Amino acid sequence: MANDADHRLLLLDSASMYFRAFYGVPDTVVAPDGTPTNAVRGFLDYIARLVEDRHPTHLVAAMDDDWRPAWRVEAIPTYKTHRVAGDGLAEEVPDLLSPQVPIIEAALDALGLCRIGLPDCEADDVIGTLTATATMPVEIVTGDRDLFQLVDDERAVRIVYIAKGVGNREIIDEAAVTSRYNIPGRAYADFATLRGDPSDGLPGVPGVGDKTAAALITTFGDLDGVVEAAAESDVGFPRGCRPKILAAADYLDRARLVVAVKRDAKLGQYDATLPARPADPDALQELVGRWGLGSSVERVLAALASAHA
Repeated sequence: MANDADHRLLLLDSASMYFRAFYGVPDTVVAPDGTPTNAVRGFLDYIARLVEDRHPTHLVAAMDDDWRPAWRVEAIPTYKTHRVAGDGLAEEVPDLLSPQVPIIEAALDALGLCRIGLPDCEADDVIGTLTATATMPVEIVTGDRDLFQLVDDERAVRIVYIAKGVGNREIIDEAAVTSRYNIPGRAYADFATLRGDPSDGLPGVPGVGDKTAAALITTFGDLDGVVEAAAESDVGFPRGCRPKILAAADYLDRARLVVAVKRDAKLGQYDATLPARPADPDALQELVGRWGLGSSVERVLAALASAHA
């Protein structure tokens, strides 16, 4: 990518977006054959709105090619266990959503929007690597807090947080992280490692909640500082907290590997330039006709054309 301050990279946490689209758009939105397409339509509408509002010059849809990598499970066996489907392997996804994911992928490809998924990597790892290698301002669209760890004011990396919907998004920078959690703006990963995250099956240090984790990180700077200080004395620790940190030393070593997104995944060749027109108009028209995506695709095409006007 060119090193140009006028360029802006928009990174989509695709699964986060299409799950929200699935639950935010009624399942009465269907294709001509009756197949639900609410997640597809909602996802495409989200993209159109984001391109119009955020004005990116580059865009990548990051995909969950491996939603629960073995190396994370090996470190913390409880990682995402509550999301495992009955076969013990796949992620438990609503029956009406699963068939829509390949349609989303096909639509992205036909539109010419870059999508990247990698073996042994979650979408977060793709986003972390793209962020680390970016030479332009980055905005990451997600409804999950895990990616707050990538916020970096110096490198102009921010989160477009859509937990309450794309229309009610929040821009998360370092000041916003500090305001929410009373921690330094780039300390979210260490804070989350201490506190844990039940939504990902990460228990955290027993007895260390949000306030204690924030106080420890603020006092000692980062997780390494907390662990090193605990090995030396109880100075700076709330009453009874130091033994908990010492007892959790092994967990903390393993959990930090799970919480931290990769920033060095092997991406291969890709072109994130925002297209002005579809890459495969015939395939796009086939998708529009088969799945009834007309108005949503038209909105995306209009947004792309406007971005190049």
